[in-house]
Amino acid sequence: MDSIASVIQNYDLFKEGKITDRFFKHSELLNLLEGIKKKEKFSLRQAGLSVNGLSINLVTFGTGPCRVFLWSQMHGDEATATMALADLFNFLSLDYSINDLRSTISQNCTLYLLPMVNPDGAKVFTRRNAMEIDINRDFNMQQSPEGRLLRTLRNEIQPQFGFNLHDQSTLWSAGNSGNPATISLLAPAYNEELSINSVRQKAMQIIVAINSQLQKSIPRHVGRYNEEYEPRAFGDNFQAAGTSTILIEAGGFVNDIKKQHIRKLVFTAILTGLLSISEQSYLGEKQEDYFLIPENRKLHFHILLRNCKLEMNGIPYTTDIGLVADERVNDNFRSVTSTYLVHEVGDLSGYFGYKELNCSSFKLILTKKLKCEDPADLILQDGLNTLLSIENGRITY
Repeated sequence: MDSIASVIQNYDLFKEGKITDRFFKHSELLNLLEGIKKKEKFSLRQAGLSVNGLSINLVTFGTGPCRVFLWSQMHGDEATATMALADLFNFLSLDYSINDLRSTISQNCTLYLLPMVNPDGAKVFTRRNAMEIDINRDFNMQQSPEGRLLRTLRNEIQPQFGFNLHDQSTLWSAGNSGNPATISLLAPAYNEELSINSVRQKAMQIIVAINSQLQKSIPRHVGRYNEEYEPRAFGDNFQAAGTSTILIEAGGFVNDIKKQHIRKLVFTAILTGLLSISEQSYLGEKQEDYFLIPENRKLHFHILLRNCKLEMNGIPYTTDIGLVADERVNDNFRSVTSTYLVHEVGDLSGYFGYKELNCSSFKLILTKKLKCEDPADLILQDGLNTLLSIENGRITY
C-alpha cells in the first residue's frame, strides 16, 4: 500500500476545488458529474428520481470483472463521503505521473458510484428524505423512491463488494484512546447471531487493510462501529444478499469543523479498499485483526471543563462539566449555528473533550443555573482575564 502514500502526497492535484464545505447542493454535484461523463472509461446515467424530482445519478468507471458498488449521502446532512467521491472522480480521470493505481482499478474492477442518494435531504441539510423517511431504515418497506432505487440497483448490478458511506456523530471515541473516532469502520452483520460467512469475512479483511493505511495518518483515531444487527438497514441486507459490504463513517477531528481533512481520510479509505479488492491483497489479511480495532464509545464532549469550583446553598463542591454543540441549520441551508448545551455534570474523569480546560485555579461564574440539556450560560476567568464566555449557549469570548 506504499503507492497510496504517493497519491496522498499529491492529493491537492485532484481534490475537487469547487466543493469546500458540507453544504453543497444537487445542482453543484450535477455540474461536476456532467464534466466527468466526458472522461475516458466513465459513463453517467440518470438512475432515478428523488421524491421532489431531483435526479439520482449513477457513474460507472472501469472495465474489470469485479463489480463494486459505492453509494453516499443516504442521509442528506452526511456529505463528507460525497466530497471524497468527487475527489475520487478526479483521481480516476486525471492523467498524471501517479496513474498505476488507476490502471489497476480500471482493469480489474468496474465501479458503480451513486453519490447523493438523498438530494432532497441535502437541499435542506437534513437526515431524512422529503417524506420524513430515514432511507437507511427503508430496505424492507420500500416506501421511498430513493430506497427502491438503491435496492433495485444492487439487484441489477449484483456487486461482489459494496461501500456504504456515511457521517457519524463527532461525540464517538475510538475506544478508550482519548481520541475521537475520526473514521469508523464496520462489516455489517447479516443476522441476529452476528455470524461470519465468507461474504462478511471478505469485508472484514478489506477493513483490516483500510485500518492499517489510516493508522499511518491518524494513529488511534479509528473505531469499529456498533456491531448490532439492523434488519431494516441496507448494509446489513446487502451483506446477506452476497455483497461484501464495508461501512465507512466519517466522525470528528480536532479543528476540522468543515471536515476537509476528514474528507481526505475518507478518500484514503475508499482508495485503499478499492486497491485491496483490485489486487486481491485483502486475502492476506487476518480476520482476527478486524476485532482489534477498538469499538466506538461515546466518551467525547466538544468542551470539557474539569475541576470547576462551585457553590450551592453555601455548599462548596468540585465538578466537571461536559458541553455538547447542538447544530441547527440556518435559513439559507448553507451553514449551521452551534448552541452549546450542558450535557453532563459530575465526575467525567473517564471522558474527553475536543477542547479541555482544567478550571481548578480559575473562577467559574454561572450566569444562569446549571441544568443538563439546557444552553450553557457561564464565564470562566483567570484573574481579570476572561478565558471563555458562553451566553445562552453561544460562545461570545
